[in-house]
Amino acid sequence: MAKEVLVVGAGFGIRAQFSRAPNAEVRLGRVASVDLGRKRISLEDGTQLGWDFLVLAGGAQHSYFGHPEWEEFAPGLKTLEQATEIRRRLLSAFESAEHEQDPAAQRGLLGFVIVGGGPTGVELAGAIADISRTVLVRDFRKIDPASARVLLLEAGPRILPAFAEELSRHAAEDLRALGVEVRTSAAVTGIDAHGVSIGGERIEAKSIFWAAGVQASSLSRSLGVELDRAGRVMVDADLSIPGHPDAFVIGDMAHLDEPERGLVPGLAPAAIQEGKAAARNILASIAGRPRKPFRYRDKGMMATIGKHRAIAQTGPIRLTGYLAWLAWLFIHILYLIGFKNRLSVFAQWVWSYVLSKRGARLITNRDWRLPS
Repeated sequence: MAKEVLVVGAGFGIRAQFSRAPNAEVRLGRVASVDLGRKRISLEDGTQLGWDFLVLAGGAQHSYFGHPEWEEFAPGLKTLEQATEIRRRLLSAFESAEHEQDPAAQRGLLGFVIVGGGPTGVELAGAIADISRTVLVRDFRKIDPASARVLLLEAGPRILPAFAEELSRHAAEDLRALGVEVRTSAAVTGIDAHGVSIGGERIEAKSIFWAAGVQASSLSRSLGVELDRAGRVMVDADLSIPGHPDAFVIGDMAHLDEPERGLVPGLAPAAIQEGKAAARNILASIAGRPRKPFRYRDKGMMATIGKHRAIAQTGPIRLTGYLAWLAWLFIHILYLIGFKNRLSVFAQWVWSYVLSKRGARLITNRDWRLPS
């Protein structure tokens, strides 16, 4: 069998996964552009690679709705760099507030605004409230971390709109029980270094985090094919690009409307299913067999809000509270790659749960922004 070349953004986990596959080569690099006509990929270091079959899974990045300047003040949570930047800003805010003498400035430092009431925004708001009230509360002498203001802003009429209305309402109640201020129908119209604007209203906050709109990876724009409004590639039923049957797009980069269900959601289970379906269709083409259209199997959705607080739905089944929280933990561990990795994460979570401590409280200084 011919050697396959895998080009990925972060190679260690993928490299370990394919360490026993002699016909697979893993290459660390960032794809700059794709020439579908010539079947060539260009990397940022100038390297060019050819292919017989191509699978693009470039993922998604945050959309700031025509205001890219907001990213400087409100990082999202799509990459490891962005996650460490959020951690840096969060911990630095408490450190700065500890030594701030002006009460007004101190309140600004202890103000945290999360824009977007989807699963990411809800989980982030709940985590910040939980950490400030149960973990950091023991670490400072001049401030009370539990007094931090955590504000979740959602432009729509309710948070978690993809969930059943009763679950959305339950999540909002859980957030408020943690001390989070939940505001719906609150579309942000401005963001700067000192806070956010909602129409004529001004909210002062030094730490603002973005969990609102998303768009496909900028890689999709280099393809020269039809895209939807979010930059996703319009694909055929077999996940290939129209007019380019040897090139497949999956995950957050793909737009596929199923006749019965509509748009396939941008969720991890959908991306996993699409990856397997694309692989089966490639093998079918090699063997001279007909391809099969992709059919998404909806396994439900989950969102965690805080310790012992979560919601879950799968078909008619609805779960809330401790049971949903346990289900969320174990399903996330199940989707991790490798038994050793699952065991390590499970042990770390148990340790954090028993001691009510969070690990790796490092304050780093890295550029979290993605190239445009």
